[in-house]
Amino acid sequence: MSPSPNEVRHDVRFAVVGNPGGRRVEMFTDAVLAAGLPAPRVLPWREVLYDGRPRFEPGETVRLDSPGEDEDVELLLRGADDPTRVEGTAHWYTRFTGAARQVAEAARTADAAVLDDPDELAVMFDKRLCHGVLSEAGVAVPPSPTSGPKAPPVRGWEDVRALLAGSGGLRRAFVKLAHGSSASGVLAVEWGAHGRVRAATSVERTADGQLFNSLRVRRYETEAEIAAIVDTLAPDGLHIERWVPKAAQHGRAADLRVVVVDGRATHAVVRTSRSPMTNLHLGGIRGDLAAARAAAEAAGVPWDEVLDLAERAAACFPGTLCVGVDLLPGTGWRRFSVGEVNAFGDLLPRLTGLPGSGAEGLDTYGAQVAAVLRRRKPPAREAAEGLGREAAGEVVRGGSVDALG
Repeated sequence: MSPSPNEVRHDVRFAVVGNPGGRRVEMFTDAVLAAGLPAPRVLPWREVLYDGRPRFEPGETVRLDSPGEDEDVELLLRGADDPTRVEGTAHWYTRFTGAARQVAEAARTADAAVLDDPDELAVMFDKRLCHGVLSEAGVAVPPSPTSGPKAPPVRGWEDVRALLAGSGGLRRAFVKLAHGSSASGVLAVEWGAHGRVRAATSVERTADGQLFNSLRVRRYETEAEIAAIVDTLAPDGLHIERWVPKAAQHGRAADLRVVVVDGRATHAVVRTSRSPMTNLHLGGIRGDLAAARAAAEAAGVPWDEVLDLAERAAACFPGTLCVGVDLLPGTGWRRFSVGEVNAFGDLLPRLTGLPGSGAEGLDTYGAQVAAVLRRRKPPAREAAEGLGREAAGEVVRGGSVDALG
């Protein structure tokens, strides 16, 4: 239940750059109101992209939300005439990162706080750079010949072939758009006997060679078809990484999305699929988190280590309040690595916080609002509350919150 008007606090005011009426903005607004705060002021991405001069008020806390799920905004960012086209991600990246920097500069000029560092967003939205940053920090990632700022260019299928052959002869690999999201443009490529190659992807290629995003994962069985897709995507930039065999749950490939808020793993969901891509919009379904935890611990991997891996990945982006970390559990749940770090990986409706995370009973947006409020508490009050929790004997890093004694 929302607080009554006389309970509404006015010491914290949010401004959100997002798409009005979209799920993300509405869910974040609900979380803000539930915390007893005034509704956030929404600056539409469409206006920010057209005008280029967003305006903020002193003391506002500025959140950049995803520009997705709005066809007009997508067309503005891509410079395309059809939002379902796969091509155009390099143009999208340039426009988006430029707009994010304009937002951050305008906020700082107005003495407003920004929750999303634009330079970190630029790294997260370039899989090559993100992979390199994680690897440099000692975070386990799949081997890749294209990670880091000095990675060789990938100009087409022949370069892909050469790089994979030079990486120990990778027979299974993911070829991804460097600036793609939601599995757009991802190809799971594998070589079989006698040099035959096939690929699974959501890319639909028309008879005249145009590429469109599809909600169905399909297979291409000839090298000529695969080469044509890769050659079309290559000008936007490509990232290649080893296709790590995933753990299974009920006969389906499984991975985990872990949301990290202010350095703390607060939410997690298992995603399972019969295809190499576990994205829920491509037919993936939520799996059993308790079973995943039990499987990992049975394989000798403590659950705290799994969450710690996500937190270490998020720590590479200290200027961003919330990220979604994709964890790849290896066969048998014995090893984990980080597939990607997603700047807007918090859209997980109806999912509440992990036991002991401090976000119990909160969705991902409520956890972010709570984190901002914690940051704004006077130091003396925060210290007093911490002593109170210690005196009560709370254990907050295992499974549930237990009272000692």
